[in-house]
Amino acid sequence: MNKIAEIFQSLDYGPAPESPEPALAWLASKGGKFGHFINGKWTKPGKTFASDNPANGRKLADVTDGSAADVDKAVKAARAAFPAWSALSGYERGKYLYAIARLVQKHSRLFAVLESMDNGKPIRESRDIDIPLVARHFYHHAGWAQHLERELPGMVPYGVCGQIIPWNFPLLMLAWKIAPALAAGNTVVLKPAEFTSLTALLFAEIVERAKLPPGVVNIVTGQGDTGAAIVNHPDVDKIAFTGSTEVGKIIRAATAGSGKGLSLELGGKSPYIVFDDADLDSAIEGLVDAIWFNQGQVCCAGSRLLIQESVEERFIAKLKARMATLRVGDPLDKAVDIGALVAPVQVERIRDLMKRGVAEGGQYYEPDYDLPEGGCFLKPTLVTGVSPSHTLVTEEIFGPVLVAMSFRTPEEAVQLANNSKYGLAATIWTENVNLALDIAPKIKAGVVWVNSTNNFDAAVGFGGYKESGYGREGGKEGMAVYLKPAWEKALKPFAAPKATERGGELDAGGIDQTAKMYIGGKQARPDSGYSRPVYGPGGDIVGEVGDGNRKDIRNAVEAARAALGWGTATAHNRSQILYFLAENLEYRSEEFARRIRAQTGESLASAQKEVTASVERLFAFAGWADKYDGAVHNPPVRMIAVAMVEPIGVMGIVAPPSRPLLGSVALLAPALAMGNPVVLVPSETAPLSVTDLYQVIETSDVPAGVINIVTGPSASLAKTMAEHDGIDAMWFAGDAATSAMVEKASAGNLKQTWTSRGLYYDLSDKAKFEGDYFLRRATQVKNVWVPYGA
Repeated sequence: MNKIAEIFQSLDYGPAPESPEPALAWLASKGGKFGHFINGKWTKPGKTFASDNPANGRKLADVTDGSAADVDKAVKAARAAFPAWSALSGYERGKYLYAIARLVQKHSRLFAVLESMDNGKPIRESRDIDIPLVARHFYHHAGWAQHLERELPGMVPYGVCGQIIPWNFPLLMLAWKIAPALAAGNTVVLKPAEFTSLTALLFAEIVERAKLPPGVVNIVTGQGDTGAAIVNHPDVDKIAFTGSTEVGKIIRAATAGSGKGLSLELGGKSPYIVFDDADLDSAIEGLVDAIWFNQGQVCCAGSRLLIQESVEERFIAKLKARMATLRVGDPLDKAVDIGALVAPVQVERIRDLMKRGVAEGGQYYEPDYDLPEGGCFLKPTLVTGVSPSHTLVTEEIFGPVLVAMSFRTPEEAVQLANNSKYGLAATIWTENVNLALDIAPKIKAGVVWVNSTNNFDAAVGFGGYKESGYGREGGKEGMAVYLKPAWEKALKPFAAPKATERGGELDAGGIDQTAKMYIGGKQARPDSGYSRPVYGPGGDIVGEVGDGNRKDIRNAVEAARAALGWGTATAHNRSQILYFLAENLEYRSEEFARRIRAQTGESLASAQKEVTASVERLFAFAGWADKYDGAVHNPPVRMIAVAMVEPIGVMGIVAPPSRPLLGSVALLAPALAMGNPVVLVPSETAPLSVTDLYQVIETSDVPAGVINIVTGPSASLAKTMAEHDGIDAMWFAGDAATSAMVEKASAGNLKQTWTSRGLYYDLSDKAKFEGDYFLRRATQVKNVWVPYGA
């Protein structure tokens, strides 16, 4: 039989190698050794470490290990470049981004080959996915640069952005970060991952050729200490990090109290849900892309397979057959499906996790073929016989390992999918569009793909829920994280009123009218059994409130979590309840005004003005409840991406000490309008206005547990809430020290935070606070990708 006939019989792929010579020639032209790119110039190499090819272990080049002094030099260059760069028109900045996009396209083959050599991913992926998306991001954000003033009015760039990117998509993550930062008018200091710095250095040459002004983009290579120097540098205004959840928590704690902007795109353990009516063959091909794309080194990898029980056996048999055909080998071979993992340390980490999985009873399947020698290769692996608490089910493996479990009903599928500390992505396979669109909103993840997987585009935001981080990359949401309101830069320190120093009184005298707390729709006595006096401006006791503690917060959080259905109620319904609440408050405005005057000494006219402002604020956010919604994006494929604006979850709110009623209402109203149940700590010095409010709440059809009120010391209750894993977001208005503590303590479960940092926020300002400012902080965006047409 001749050769051609043999090929038709076996249908085996022959080798289709891509030549490494152009990339090797580029490395040789640089002497195989690199310094940093700072202020538009190349520094001399300093202390270096090797960047190796993970497919064969050979050294590609030596890269400088950046020091704190190198970072400082880069930050100073970025700071010096910022005034002129941010002063350019959006049109002028857009032209630079457009030039970069064109140059990336022109040199796309070199980028793709260098990326595969340095990272180990198959050339088909770097050539056909990564590099085209890099160009797409610069093209897309070139347009954003020109339209920012119209679409995001009143917003200004942060200044100097420190950006730290991972090794799994080295150039694509660079584009995700640099493109929006530059479009917004920021300057950048970027550190690539130590394993994969080479395409970032090639990109620096692109920056030179595009004639970007010196200092606008600075590339500093290095290891962990270099990244820490960027995070901790006092003249960096914003940090953008993509990487592990563990490091993300460290960065959250390190930046606490600094006032730096922060966006985190972290780990994942994404569910891949297959219903029994799915096209199983298509679902198998999608699964190959979901878990074995880039050797499974993908934060949104579909690493948790959930199969409906009735098709589990058939699906697993098909999957094993498909795994046997996957080709593992040289990343530069265009016929290879799975390349090399990034480094030996990553291989060992995965092997250690797999040993733990075996010890816990996991059953492994691997295809029966040999791996190439001399590189960081692993076989695609399927693990069955696991439970939801199994290590391989709960921990991010970041390798070519898939764990499989079954479910019986859609409700069980949702429970299993959401049974994770992560919430980055999910995939749903079903031929029933009603089922798909019922399940997608119930999944707690920032991206949901229907009958598809691993779709990305510059027009569509990407980012996570829960411990997968916060902030978005791509789309309008991704632009917003590189901008801040212009007025924030003019904020002044706020001097909080001091509590009157008194002591020794057993009660307020006369009839005891101690206000209770309000938890789960009921008035509740404090767990401690103690109360605290509330003093008027003359030092007289005007009332008492419960002295709340940790257990009271715990009870309130449990009640709030039981009321999470508030977020799935129709926006119209939430709107009507807020209107009703405002109406009932207005009926009792004179009573509330007298209470404010008793606590603060303000004139009755001034107190009445605060009550009126509070009623108006409730009306404003009742109006927003059914109007602050999402969009339908149009990526350049036959799919739509539906951006759904969703509540974050249970929110802890500590109101400012001033403005006893409006201070609480101004924070409470946007949180409620967007569907978040709340645990509220009112003004420590003047809480009676809010304890009076629960009488209004009880008559306004507010469901039990949606609003919970715990009185007591603001700082200690704020600490308890910031540390509580049952609270998903935290707002604190108060002094700088407690603000920093709240931000640091929130790192435990990476809850989203807003703090006033000891600055004066005039919450009576309708122009600033009756719209997007708090609405954006009370929501998160989920993008659901839905295919259409042929």
